[in-house]
Amino acid sequence: MGSNPGHPVPLGFVFRSRAKEEKAATADKVSLTDSKQPRDPQAPKGRPTPKRSEAQSTRRSVANTSMTRKDAAKRQRDERRAALEKQRQALAGGDERYLPARDKGPVRKFARDFIDSRFNVAEFFLPMAVVILVLSMVRVASLQNIALLLWLVVIVLIVVDSFVTAFRLKKRLGERFPDQSRKGAVAYALMRSLQMRRLRLPKPQVKRGERP
Repeated sequence: MGSNPGHPVPLGFVFRSRAKEEKAATADKVSLTDSKQPRDPQAPKGRPTPKRSEAQSTRRSVANTSMTRKDAAKRQRDERRAALEKQRQALAGGDERYLPARDKGPVRKFARDFIDSRFNVAEFFLPMAVVILVLSMVRVASLQNIALLLWLVVIVLIVVDSFVTAFRLKKRLGERFPDQSRKGAVAYALMRSLQMRRLRLPKPQVKRGERP
């Protein structure tokens, strides 16, 4: 038997059809939305990248980096402190391995020993300067004249002694180290001669009168 065109369509059938269409449209929208979101290569297929886990991992990496930098800075400070301590001990004991660059080398060591093995007028400059200053402050004309004369004598003696020391040292360096650079060694020695013996660094390694 054919269907009767005049027979009314049941309402339940119409509502069920519309509900199925709405569910299908909703499923299509959800699938389109998920496909547009970026996906982590390590995340399961079809799922977006978890934002919270990324933020937590970023915070952990930043914390680890800051701790690493702090540890590196502390290590550098410790190494610098140890190097300074070794340098201080070397200046006191004359260990060539840890001396500053300006004091290293056989040429500089010979220049130091040459100065330390003799009396230098310049090393007594400070004590004599104090004596001359005291005499010049006394309000006695004769003492002030003596102070002025002593000052001139000290200056002349230092200049003459420094000239003789530089000449002898330069000759000895040329004989001892003909093939090595001797640049700056004489000036280095003269600067050392201006210091009092017990204040010199590196500490003197030879006695007065001992031939270097």
